[in-house]
Amino acid sequence: MSKLTTHVLDVSVGSPAAGVRIELRALQASASQLLGVHHTGEDGRCMSPLLEGEHFQAGRYTLTFYVGEYFRNRGLELPEPAFIDVAVVHFGIAQVDQHYHVPLLVTPWSYSVYRGR
Repeated sequence: MSKLTTHVLDVSVGSPAAGVRIELRALQASASQLLGVHHTGEDGRCMSPLLEGEHFQAGRYTLTFYVGEYFRNRGLELPEPAFIDVAVVHFGIAQVDQHYHVPLLVTPWSYSVYRGR
């Protein structure tokens, strides 16, 4: 099924990152359009796909992960400003017949992202 999903893992403690706020935006030539605000559940995943069905279209997008907010909510003291407050991932959807999965691995000092299946 064609859809966009994500998964956030806190590799600093080796567990799913619950409660991460994520914004999805479509990028157009002159502006961006907010398509949705989501939060990860206890398993580090959003409860439903970020895009699917008729809304799953070819184009350029961004996912903004509010990781500084996540770490502060866990009680971690971060410097001000935090080294990484938000992780912004720019990506494209070219093949609307495929599943796009965008996992984020995060610590207070780094992040990594890739296209999963």
